[in-house]
Amino acid sequence: MRSWLRRAPSRAPDPQPRSGAPSTTDASAAHGDDRDGHALRAPSRLHAFNRYEIKYLVPTGDVPALRAHFAARMDRDSHGGDTGYGVWSVYYDTAGLRFYWEKIEGLKFRRKLRVRHYGEASTVTDDSIVHVEIKQRVNRVTQKRRVALPYHLARDLCDRRQLVEHVPQQRAFLDEVLELLCGLDLRPVAMTGYQREAFVGRDSDLGLRVTLDHRVRGRDRDFHLGADAENRLIVPATFSVLEIKANERVPYWLTDLAARTNLSIVRMSKYCQSVEAFGHAPRSLFHVPDDADRATAWSPVKSEV
Repeated sequence: MRSWLRRAPSRAPDPQPRSGAPSTTDASAAHGDDRDGHALRAPSRLHAFNRYEIKYLVPTGDVPALRAHFAARMDRDSHGGDTGYGVWSVYYDTAGLRFYWEKIEGLKFRRKLRVRHYGEASTVTDDSIVHVEIKQRVNRVTQKRRVALPYHLARDLCDRRQLVEHVPQQRAFLDEVLELLCGLDLRPVAMTGYQREAFVGRDSDLGLRVTLDHRVRGRDRDFHLGADAENRLIVPATFSVLEIKANERVPYWLTDLAARTNLSIVRMSKYCQSVEAFGHAPRSLFHVPDDADRATAWSPVKSEV
């Protein structure tokens, strides 16, 4: 069988996890290309970038007006078309949910490991390209490092804890993934999925990215990305999740829009929402209630961008 990539010599992972150095901003983001949006393209050797992220919960009735504002000043992600694309993620954590609690407690440095697929879950095969990703927070900056692999290699890496075929540039990252998996005994804990609309900045807003995530669903079993398994809403269908992602600063027109439309910042994490929705942890102060009527009355702390 033909190798997907040249295999590098294997090395047993260090059982102690390391913190990981801050990554560098990806060149595509610096030039305003929307390629860093997702993986409907050829697999990259190593993809890394830093950015600031701000999240809001938006009533679905407000989405059309917000979409019109974004479309007037930004370009749609070229991979998603007018209807967007699916995003499916399997999250790994310890038996004691270490990564979950680091988020809830607001640690200034925290990480999480996930395998992510962009597109319809029903189309996933062993050869589908997915991303193995470490997402970490350092103070207010979000850092992502990831590699694109065929799904069968991603499962070898994350579920069987085997060093997989790779190019030399990927070795340090793959070693770190294995150190986390082996040192912390990580296993799949939760899955999330949603339909995403994405917009990218142009002209003076290069590097800006805005996403709208609809029908946020999840499950706590059957963790194969392509499994014909039941998912249920973990955020009420009456809400969408809006995220603003910027390399350096959020433009004034966007902060003004947030103020005029009374957008409210939330600390809700889709991963944490899934963990709590299925009863694996007590519902935190940041949990969005499942019941639509209660969610309508739920009032996050309002704050400008």
